[in-house]
Amino acid sequence: MSQQNKQSVKVFAPATVANVACGFDIIGLALESTGDEMEIRRSETPGVRITGIEGADLPLEASQNVAGVALQALLQEYGQPELGLEVFIRKLIQPGSGIGSSAASAAGAVAGANILLNNHFSPEALVRFAMEGERLACGTPHADNVAPAIMGGFTLVRSYQPLDVVRLHTPEDLWVTVIHPQIEVKTSDARGILKQQVLLKDAIRQWGNVGALVAGLYREDYALISRSLEDVIVEPIRAILIPAFYDLKLRCKDAGALGGGISGSGPSVFMLSKGENNARAVAAMMEEIYAPLGVDYKIYVSRISTSGVKEI
Repeated sequence: MSQQNKQSVKVFAPATVANVACGFDIIGLALESTGDEMEIRRSETPGVRITGIEGADLPLEASQNVAGVALQALLQEYGQPELGLEVFIRKLIQPGSGIGSSAASAAGAVAGANILLNNHFSPEALVRFAMEGERLACGTPHADNVAPAIMGGFTLVRSYQPLDVVRLHTPEDLWVTVIHPQIEVKTSDARGILKQQVLLKDAIRQWGNVGALVAGLYREDYALISRSLEDVIVEPIRAILIPAFYDLKLRCKDAGALGGGISGSGPSVFMLSKGENNARAVAAMMEEIYAPLGVDYKIYVSRISTSGVKEI
């Protein structure tokens, strides 16, 4: 069956790590091993309908669901009011986890719909539609989760007005370890505690880290990547929301991690490592730290997905 005649498509929408330490609201990466599964189907009924959600208690009303809102934005720009789309969502990323649950739903929906539309829209346009889902989820249409979910690898949001997203180089031997404490930190709440002004000296230090991180990725300079994974603006404020955060970060580096920080708005914490062996050693250290705390948790060890949303 040709792409033009497809009536339905199933996709995998990857979990993501946003902010990536120094890159608040601008740098994100996609995980290969963890994500949501979705089915998008053409319908004879115009508009968007969420037919079911498995794995989470989320609204079925399209205007109250991040996938539905993203698809409505896509259909509005597509300009064929008779077109209908139905969506079934299998949530494998827990909402409020800090690894892009809402972004996966929004990104998977629009990327899947775009396959049914014979890839009518560019990846940049899909990011723009998916951002409307993020606006619904947390009040701010940020792109640092949906961009890597759609484009894969590392992405950099150079500008929001106008939207300008750059796909960065991803070193092949770079791995991610994520621990998700089973507590919920709402993105809107985590944004609400942030300062609206920062000291110039902190801004300068942060800019230096962002530039060096990008250079480290392209040069595959793991030592430079390690030195750049420093956040002097957001992390010191949000760290209080995450149990044993500083102990975790310090001991994971001792176990072989290059460095890391809070994934998105938390509570997940990510660490980057060179090679799978180091990534798994970091996972073991995370387990050693969290096992005595009495907090349930999940740990993910993953390559970085270079494909983003993909058909399954």
